Amino acid sequence: MHRQMPNIKSLLFGDQEEEWGYKRESENIIVGYGYKKFSKPPVIGKNPLLRSNTVIYNDVTIGDNLRTGHNVLIREKTTIGDDVLIGTNTVIEGHSKIGSNVSIQSNVYLPKNSYIEDNVFIGPCACFTNDRYPIRVKYKLRGPIIRQGASIGANSTFLSRIEVGEGAMVAAGAVVTRNVPPWSLAIGAPARIKALPAKLRVPNNI
Repeated sequence: MHRQMPNIKSLLFGDQEEEWGYKRESENIIVGYGYKKFSKPPVIGKNPLLRSNTVIYNDVTIGDNLRTGHNVLIREKTTIGDDVLIGTNTVIEGHSKIGSNVSIQSNVYLPKNSYIEDNVFIGPCACFTNDRYPIRVKYKLRGPIIRQGASIGANSTFLSRIEVGEGAMVAAGAVVTRNVPPWSLAIGAPARIKALPAKLRVPNNI
């Protein structure tokens, strides 16, 4: 005996479109993202490689040779240069600027108002913040400033408004609560600032 397959729309939303419309209105559900009137589709340069489930919002400008992993999110008002890698599950919250020749590994979180210069490496699971007193004190949101040639280790965590200087290194697992001077090493939790060994005072080879 032939059995009719169930209607997927009916399973999800009920048998009547009117009922779904009522639910949507009464439960204050918003499906999709509403852009402002004059927003523009994202602009992406030559030779991009966008893996599955990469989401790029409107009002984003990206240079040539972008490569993404899976499940990458790049939100509005973000500018990205040339030759940038953005790893799987990375979130860039928007209103941010990322330079050229930047390698962002998997599971990195960059909050709104982040600034990353050229030739920067950010290791997997690095987490940056932009609110020093979450939901307790009114605070101007400002993400990190990562200067050119800096290298950020895996699983490191940053308070808001942290600046990492040119050529500096942040060790894996560090909790960075203050600015890191150029060509210095931040290590530990909370991070201590040490002199960068001579053998590490070289440019990133990205």
